[in-house]
Amino acid sequence: MTRPHEALTALPPQRYADIRKIVRTGDLALCSGDQMFSKVIRWATKSDWSHCAMIVRVDALDRVMVLEAVQKIGVRCVPLSRFLNDFKTPDQPFPGKVVIARHDRVADASPAQFRQMSEFATDQLGLPFDAMELVKIGLRIAFARPHMRVPKLIQPGDEYFCAEYIDQCFQRLGIAIPWDGRGFIAPCDFAKAPEVRAVARVSRYPLRKGPMEDDE
Repeated sequence: MTRPHEALTALPPQRYADIRKIVRTGDLALCSGDQMFSKVIRWATKSDWSHCAMIVRVDALDRVMVLEAVQKIGVRCVPLSRFLNDFKTPDQPFPGKVVIARHDRVADASPAQFRQMSEFATDQLGLPFDAMELVKIGLRIAFARPHMRVPKLIQPGDEYFCAEYIDQCFQRLGIAIPWDGRGFIAPCDFAKAPEVRAVARVSRYPLRKGPMEDDE
């Protein structure tokens, strides 16, 4: 089994069109970003990972979507193609590396659990982030110490750090992601979970360009 951190170098990059064929509902997009906020998360967690999102297939509409909580925006749903290839403007890929990963127990979830997860995930869409919520997230990062209890004042409410949102979705599938109690569950906790394996590494080249090769 290829672990997510191994996939950053061990797996060959794949084009979006190929990845689209193999992803499933509940798959994770684990991101190692190059932007300043991403670097802060990587530094705070001492890991490669700065962001995580969840993939949802809507086969009735022939769409593959991504659910995520994003700073300054909040909880949103965007097409996977846009998430990977049009980060801010068309043909501008996500600024960093992306690995598609899969928790093996997602396939064991019941239809009722998938319904509960879907209802929760979509009910959170549009919840905004304001300046104070970003401050609270920053303070939770600052309190990231083993076994330190986070003050109630800065615990998450309806605002979510990316991994907190996905963790809540996974809990409704009956899946608990282990983490070390450092004040906030982080993208790296998903990457380190024993039952999470890498499925593919995404090429950084935009969708509409020619044959994609890795840029390393």
